[in-house]
Amino acid sequence: MIIINPLVVDSAEILQIKSSNTILVGDQNRNLTIGLFCVDVDKNDELEAMNLLKSEFPRGSKVKIKPFGFKENVLLAKVFNIKGTKEMAELLVAKDLTRKNCPN
Repeated sequence: MIIINPLVVDSAEILQIKSSNTILVGDQNRNLTIGLFCVDVDKNDELEAMNLLKSEFPRGSKVKIKPFGFKENVLLAKVFNIKGTKEMAELLVAKDLTRKNCPN
């Protein structure tokens, strides 16, 4: 006999898209500012990039975070939708709004 016991998994949720490369997420007990890993949006594309992120990841969206380190006390991470099918930086690259700006 197999018994399936679903686990409750807490995920972060989008609280605010602060800029094209900075977001605020929260979980049940804390908020965290995240810098998008490998993102460098030209200032002329900033508004379009922010609008794209806001449309694909609206406030309250559940997300998964894959951390890559810190820069100036900000966590650098890739941010995926809860299904893992969309990643913020990849969306920006696909729309030609950023170039990969990864450390060597």
